[in-house]
Amino acid sequence: MTKLLISLTLAITSICWISPVKKTPAIYQLTIFQYKDSVQEKTLETYFEQALLPALHKLEYNQVGVFKSWANDTSAVKKIYVLVAGKSMDELNGIKDKLAKDGAYLDKGKAYLDAIYTSAPYYRIETIYLKAFSMAPELTLPALKGPKSERVYELRSYESATEKIFRNKVHMFNEGGEIALFKRLNFNAAFYSEVIAGSKMPNLMYMTCFENMTDRDAHWKSFGSDPEWKRLSALPEYQHNVSLNEKNFLRPVDYSDY
Repeated sequence: MTKLLISLTLAITSICWISPVKKTPAIYQLTIFQYKDSVQEKTLETYFEQALLPALHKLEYNQVGVFKSWANDTSAVKKIYVLVAGKSMDELNGIKDKLAKDGAYLDKGKAYLDAIYTSAPYYRIETIYLKAFSMAPELTLPALKGPKSERVYELRSYESATEKIFRNKVHMFNEGGEIALFKRLNFNAAFYSEVIAGSKMPNLMYMTCFENMTDRDAHWKSFGSDPEWKRLSALPEYQHNVSLNEKNFLRPVDYSDY
């Protein structure tokens, strides 16, 4: 009887190891607010800090990222990025209805919410929806210790020529081992994801996080010289799967959750 119980226990344990519970990939809402001058910038930042983030926190969205360009941005139209993670597009789209019932949010956000057409608080808004990769199914807060003002959050976008070629690049990140390589080299990735609704498709986006620009450069140098990356990037099945690579160097604002 004792031997039978031991055998059953071992069998159950083996099943648990063979069939781990898979996490449902998160859905990310990346909203990019474009602005043209310091007045719009101040209105946006006041709205984010005093109205939007406190309201989202009450709804238990406690990992909201707010990012600006890392260096002095001299472009005519500048950007602020807001990232919120949820379980579905429907859930994320329903946030506005919940905010509309929050009196404190409506009061604190009045300058933004009730702005007239001659003093709009922004130039344009772009919203991108992303689905987390299967092997990085949820947002991971970066394990950084330095001041937020010095951090570099590198947001990359990889476009592909066709949907089939795009799936090949996603496979390279997941099953191919690119995510594992980033993890081994301590890139502090916040997320890896595919764009499911946006102006540039097919493409994927991911964010790696560093203490400062020197730290960032050192990490990418080690990545480029790593034997595993050289092997992976040379595989015939993964050739020409990125047609355009875009990098954005961002930093978290003081009131960002990470």
